Amino acid sequence: MRKIVLIASFAATLSACTWVHLDPAAENVRVVPAGAAPAACAKKGEINVSVKNSVGVYNRKPLKVRDELETLARNEAPSLQADTVQSLGDPFDGTQHFAAYTCGK
Repeated sequence: MRKIVLIASFAATLSACTWVHLDPAAENVRVVPAGAAPAACAKKGEINVSVKNSVGVYNRKPLKVRDELETLARNEAPSLQADTVQSLGDPFDGTQHFAAYTCGK
């Protein structure tokens, strides 16, 4: 019984963890909804990011995984001189692809 309580506590703790933090250089990178490319923006490239979507037998919450993937994409945007990112599709197995743009907001 004690082992079950310990495992349950560990799983609950993991669900609250955020392993990815926003870099200061990415604070002004905005995220636009998926769809048509944003108007008056220049495409700078594509960003592929990934995070763990499961730890052992524990599957992480999809919203938490999605948020971390978005944060990683924002963190990568400044290296492409981009100020905007847009998802190119839904996450799959902890991986997601984004387009990076300079929009000169």
